[in-house]
Amino acid sequence: MSDVTVMGFSGPTVCRLTSVTYRQLDYWARTDLVTPSITPAQGSGSKRKYSYRDVLEVKVIKSLLNSGVSLSRARQAVECLRDSMGVDLSSSNLVLSDNGSVLADYDGLVDLLRGGQGVFNVVSMANVVAELTTMISGIEEKSEKVTRTA
Repeated sequence: MSDVTVMGFSGPTVCRLTSVTYRQLDYWARTDLVTPSITPAQGSGSKRKYSYRDVLEVKVIKSLLNSGVSLSRARQAVECLRDSMGVDLSSSNLVLSDNGSVLADYDGLVDLLRGGQGVFNVVSMANVVAELTTMISGIEEKSEKVTRTA
C-alpha cells in the first residue's frame, strides 16, 4: 500500500470513504468547514483534490453528526484537530464538552473526566484512523486489480 498521508483524493472518493453525500462535501467546502488542501475548486467543473488530513476531518465531522452533535460543534472540533497538527491522532481522543473541544491522549482524557461535570462526546481517533486506512486500502486494491486486467 502507498503512503496514504501523501495521497490525493477526489471528491467522489472522499464521499465513498466517509459516507457523506457530494452535496454535503460541496457545502462544507463552500462554507470553509473542510476545504481541499491539495487542489481547491477553481470554478465550475474543476476537480478538487483532498489530502488524507482533509478526509480524516470529513470522517470526524460525519461521525459527530451521526452521534447527534450539531454542525457548529463539529466545526469547533475540527478547529481543535487543526490546532493539533503534528499530534499522533491514532493514539488520541477528541473530546467535546460544553466548554469546547480538546485532543487528549489516554492520560489527559482521564484527567478531563475526573476534573469536570457535564456531557462529553468522545471520538476515538484511533478508530477513525483505522477505519479510514482500511477503506483506503480497499480502494487501492480495487484500483490495482483494474490496472492489472487492463
